[in-house]
Amino acid sequence: MMAVWKYPVKVDDRFSVEMPKGAEVLHVDLQRGGVFMWARVDPAAPPEIRSFRLAGTGHELAGDVGRHVGSFMLAGGGLVFHVFEAD
Repeated sequence: MMAVWKYPVKVDDRFSVEMPKGAEVLHVDLQRGGVFMWARVDPAAPPEIRSFRLAGTGHELAGDVGRHVGSFMLAGGGLVFHVFEAD
């Protein structure tokens, strides 16, 4: 049986999250002052560490940054960040 779980996003250049193997990131957004991503997971799957990169609009993206999984805004929309999962 699948479920949707929520994970905190560290607002930093790079961050890692432990989630069940095969999890699919569905959405990234703000909730109650924090940044989170929601993923469809199989709770019975073994855990794995997944690596992500955060890039602001207008920032250079050096090399292969990975697959885009979502974007979110801070400061009333003045800052827009994009989350990429490293392959």
